[in-house]
Amino acid sequence: MSFDRKTLVIPEKTQFLEQMIMTKGDVVIGDRSLLQFGVNTDGRIFIGEHTIIDGKLNATNDIRIDVFSQIGGDIKSGSNVYLGEKVKIKGKLSLRGDLDVGDSVEIEKGFEAKGWINIRSPLPMVIYIFIYLMQLLKLGKSEEIERILEELEENDGTTIPITESFLFIPNNSIISTSNSKIEHSLHVKKDCKIIGNYDIKGNITIEEHSDINGSLTATGDVYCANNVKIHGNVTTLGNIHINDRVEILGNLTGDTILLSKQATVQGTLLGKKGITFIDATKDQATEKVKRFESNADVVDEVKELLE
Repeated sequence: MSFDRKTLVIPEKTQFLEQMIMTKGDVVIGDRSLLQFGVNTDGRIFIGEHTIIDGKLNATNDIRIDVFSQIGGDIKSGSNVYLGEKVKIKGKLSLRGDLDVGDSVEIEKGFEAKGWINIRSPLPMVIYIFIYLMQLLKLGKSEEIERILEELEENDGTTIPITESFLFIPNNSIISTSNSKIEHSLHVKKDCKIIGNYDIKGNITIEEHSDINGSLTATGDVYCANNVKIHGNVTTLGNIHINDRVEILGNLTGDTILLSKQATVQGTLLGKKGITFIDATKDQATEKVKRFESNADVVDEVKELLE
């Protein structure tokens, strides 16, 4: 599937432990980010440029680390590992597949690889592209140059392909046990347990049965689905929507607040433009009437019988 490169996405059933993030699927960590946790996943791990990871990395599949990044603990991979130029690993590297390393890579506690080891040329790929384009220019093949430049531009779009389940940390993010900062939005999926306070320059969406052990601050809208629990305050410049059986162990502050009658807020409520209490059962009954009038329920029943 595709996703934008600005939203912090935390997949279903992700657990933030004291020093480790336990998740499933691919993990993508953007450039110039700081992650004060380790990562454990059954997928792949992709780490951008100039990124610092304080903890360990453990992946069933490939691990790729881009140039000038630093890993504070051990790295274990059940497949291949690719290390860019100037990468520094303060722990031990262990992998079952092939190791591909760039120039001036440091591994303080050594490494153990079951497959092939390839040490790449220190000459950056961009130099090869530049030389190739210069040769095409000398040959007068301007159409070929335009085609290559168009392909490079297309690959630098706003979306990238990724597996169905993924953890994505956008560029310039700080994820810590205390104060985390994201330049854009946050999306926490179902059954997650998250540690830390989050300062979000965008919207926040929290899906069912997720638990946030910290406070949330946002500039956009905040939406909490059923059975969400937040151990802290929720403060935003936008609107707040709180669904059934949500428990807020702190204050709610926003532009407008839509609050379910079945939700619990232990602190104070401050809605600058008002507070509205919503009844989900009433909304469900209204929707049921609309579906009955449009014969939608009858169609669904026939479909179930045919299945």
